[in-house]
Amino acid sequence: MFNDILAQGKLIDLLSEKPWRPFPPRSDRASWQALGQETTAWLFQRGEEALAGFPMLEASRFLAFTRAGDRQAYEQPYFKRRSLLMHAILAECVEDKGRFLDAVIDGLWCVCEETTWVLSAHNGSSHPGSRHEPLPDKNNPYIDLFAAQTAATLAYALYFLKDRLDMVSPLISRRVRQELEERVLRPFMARDDFWWMGMIRQDLNNWTPWIVSNVLDTMLMLWEDRQLLSDGIARALLMLERYLQVIPEDGGIDEGCAYWNMAGGSLLDCLELVYKKSYGRLDIYQDPKIQNIGAFSLHAHIDGVYYWNFNDCDARPKLDGERLYTYGLRTGNEALMALGSAIHHRGAWRSEDTPQMNRLLLSLFTQVPPLEEAPKPAFLALHDTGIFAYRHLGCHLAIKAGHNGESHNHNDLGSFLLYDRGQPLLIDIGNVVYTAQTFSDRRYELWNTRSKNHNVPLIGGVEQQAGEQYKAVAARADEGGVLLDLSRAYPVEAGLSGFTREMRLTEKGFELIDAIETDGEQDITWVFLFRDRPSLEQGKAMVGRLCLSFPEGLKAQVEELPVTDKRLTRNYPGSLFRLTLNWKTASSHTARFELIISRETPPKLFQNS
Repeated sequence: MFNDILAQGKLIDLLSEKPWRPFPPRSDRASWQALGQETTAWLFQRGEEALAGFPMLEASRFLAFTRAGDRQAYEQPYFKRRSLLMHAILAECVEDKGRFLDAVIDGLWCVCEETTWVLSAHNGSSHPGSRHEPLPDKNNPYIDLFAAQTAATLAYALYFLKDRLDMVSPLISRRVRQELEERVLRPFMARDDFWWMGMIRQDLNNWTPWIVSNVLDTMLMLWEDRQLLSDGIARALLMLERYLQVIPEDGGIDEGCAYWNMAGGSLLDCLELVYKKSYGRLDIYQDPKIQNIGAFSLHAHIDGVYYWNFNDCDARPKLDGERLYTYGLRTGNEALMALGSAIHHRGAWRSEDTPQMNRLLLSLFTQVPPLEEAPKPAFLALHDTGIFAYRHLGCHLAIKAGHNGESHNHNDLGSFLLYDRGQPLLIDIGNVVYTAQTFSDRRYELWNTRSKNHNVPLIGGVEQQAGEQYKAVAARADEGGVLLDLSRAYPVEAGLSGFTREMRLTEKGFELIDAIETDGEQDITWVFLFRDRPSLEQGKAMVGRLCLSFPEGLKAQVEELPVTDKRLTRNYPGSLFRLTLNWKTASSHTARFELIISRETPPKLFQNS
């Protein structure tokens, strides 16, 4: 994609010579005053929080990660600082009377005085084999996700308020610029050993576009030398080229839909920056893979606020409506535009996990018209990513193939989600609050990552394992159903000689057929995770208007799983329920299990929807 442009060596000729203007400057009073009373009041409210001061970032908070595996001790005040600064900057731009200027200066000074802009959880993750130090080394700067994001926030402070800051003291903007160069821009240009650059590793993920987008934002606002800027953009495009080589042709984000903001959305940030700086001459929006990346969240949308949440993904992710709308606009995808519009007009852009200045500005200044959402397809196949989805009789079912070596992987081959009229019935647990264990060699001791807590069976008590060698292959996938070969999804200890899982569409719902062949007699336990407690009768589990029928004689048990994790509570407040069905294979060592999901009298309103 970008290689052709870079090979020609004419990137500098494509770049505009005009001063960079990503958003209306503070002097454009008409644009800032046009934001509207409600938005202005909200910005003032958030900006006024900064007038009370900024939280401390003590060394002991940084140490909490290595001492106790606690990320939140440092991250909560870290992100609070940046949120306060961001909103103080914007509140001053709106009011333009100097009321928030001291708060902006305090915030800038606090951030410039930090030993590192890197999170405690990312300290020492620059390259393979690097040692995780308990405290940061100021003389060895690393760029993680939030060092780059911090840099962009500070660059926007200079873009909007440099003249005001210089009236107090030119040393403020000089100090900010120095920190941006030393901590981010120079390492970005000089280092090759940061893993997310793709120079020493090929298994890239959202880190690459997320960091690159913020670095591009920063250099465009700081660098006026066209050759230096051209060199920086060329280096950024080289990293993006390597990232795109990792993404499958169907555009699937294996990290999960919740990471689309920082994967596909950050890729869009990069594409938009170079598109605008080149007056549209750097345009790859019609490339099929680029278009498919944009459409992934549209594919993953179940209904309302719910999305597929395989791997480390929230069932109710906070997607960026403006980014989805703009991606759809650039690629000509009207359904994606409509989804983005619906999210944007729910006001979701005011909810933040980590403060992102460019995303908030885009939501403020992009005109997103109300649009009617488009109908969803009855069948969807992402063969490269390994997800197959069906809309049938008012239900949405998505089933997972692929492998167990994905980014943010869970051991979930053959697992499936089932929603009825937009509400979760059979679920994936998805994501929980990150700790030191999340990305350690003890990751698969976490309950939400293990196959025993997904909608797949245990074979002789053996679970699926992590690694690309554990696979599920779609032998067939069409409008009538999907057939998965799961014989390589389990380790040899499971004693499997064959395992296929078929999901068929029927007149009344769905039929799940598992054919399992074992080397000897085995206990097999089917597991199903319910959002609500199912009621059990002989050979049946009922919840809502749906009935799940299974072979009689199986030992059925329901276990309540109280939800106490803060992040999981956001998706599934209350409790979840784990149904287990136990069966011992006969002397033939073959188990054929059929699960029928049906309702007797489906309302016509939902038929074939």
